[in-house]
Amino acid sequence: MSESLLNVERYPLIIKPDTHRVLFRPFHLGNERMVLIVNRLLTLTEEEVEQELAQVFQEFRHRHQAVEAYLDRRAKEILSFFNLPKELSPLHQLLVGAYFTHEYALEAAALFNPSIVWHPDQTNLPEGCRRFIISLRATGEGHISSIVFRSGFVDQNCGIWLDGHSRYVTPPNSYTEAHLTLDVFKKKIHELGLDDGFASSIASRLPEEVSYSDVYPVVKEDPNYPTHRVAGDGILALMKANYEVHYSDDRALSERILFPYSPNEMNGMEDARFVEFTEDDGSKVYYATYTAYNGRVIFPQLLETRDFMDFRVKTMAGDVVKNKGMALFPRKINGKYVMLGRQDGENIYLMETDNLYFWETSQLLLAPKYPWEFVQLGNCGSPIETPEGWLVLSHGVGAMRKYCIGVFLLDLDNPQKVLARLPYPILTPEGEEREGTYPT
Repeated sequence: MSESLLNVERYPLIIKPDTHRVLFRPFHLGNERMVLIVNRLLTLTEEEVEQELAQVFQEFRHRHQAVEAYLDRRAKEILSFFNLPKELSPLHQLLVGAYFTHEYALEAAALFNPSIVWHPDQTNLPEGCRRFIISLRATGEGHISSIVFRSGFVDQNCGIWLDGHSRYVTPPNSYTEAHLTLDVFKKKIHELGLDDGFASSIASRLPEEVSYSDVYPVVKEDPNYPTHRVAGDGILALMKANYEVHYSDDRALSERILFPYSPNEMNGMEDARFVEFTEDDGSKVYYATYTAYNGRVIFPQLLETRDFMDFRVKTMAGDVVKNKGMALFPRKINGKYVMLGRQDGENIYLMETDNLYFWETSQLLLAPKYPWEFVQLGNCGSPIETPEGWLVLSHGVGAMRKYCIGVFLLDLDNPQKVLARLPYPILTPEGEEREGTYPT
């Protein structure tokens, strides 16, 4: 057996969390407290405002980019609830924004779950080199997870080089609504157990493509909403989970972040698995499955981007997308989207569909067989296409909840067929790799 073992060499590159990276976040208080604070701020003279704001800038300007822009935007959000007798000065308005803003250390707890794809921009590189993007799960205060990015390149000798990252993290330029087809909307409502008479009535009054703005007035103005508030609020939360994020190209990749935005994500965006997907027309798009978590329930979501500046977030629906660990194949197979997943917490399943956002059927692909994977199996990301077949890195969990990485091979034309499977892991944790918030 020892002669057949693979020789795996650990590369001396470690991506470590940077606790200096902090993000501006809205500081929320109840309406009564908000009114009290704003009224206190209104009593300040302009001289007092200048003194207080100067202190804010002295302490925080070097820690963030576009400080004034964020505080101004935050002030407008707060002051929209007030009917002020006169317009505040620009400095007074910035100070209001500062009182309803706080910092969030997004990597304070952990930085892990990497996912890697080739960068869409391969220009200005030496011959034989190729640039890549790594997404990472950053976990900060309150155990809230977000998605951050780093970049680097592989040189002609297969050396791996990671670019330096910015100490700044900047909120997106804007969020906008995304649309769902009415068919997916209905199926997701059914899946969430909200398809009562109220939901059916709402659906009957919606267009074929629906957004949050379409659904909100129909729900809120329905006379039956007060007695069907659970269903109505669930419908609105579903629509809020479909949105778009926009960054300008003057923000470095490492400064961009996907932070929980919708109610379904409030406790984290977890385990993003990016893949460079080739469409039928040969164009490229990057998809990533991830898990939205609200503190009680997980919601499978799908990210889409072509440039890592504009991101579209949509809900996935269907009976077989109820667990973590989904990984999309990088192209259609026999005219269908194909994905690996885990519906029961321990086995790997194969799923196929005609609709990227709706997955209804699956079949068992692999079950735990060896001691190092007796607790559960999962995938480490999307399958890699090789001339011999689809190469899949898997993870297995064994005694003492130890995670190890394994590998198996699927048939190119019929991925339901397992061609080979190593009986031993190719990588197991050693020494300090067992330390930390998320030991492996």
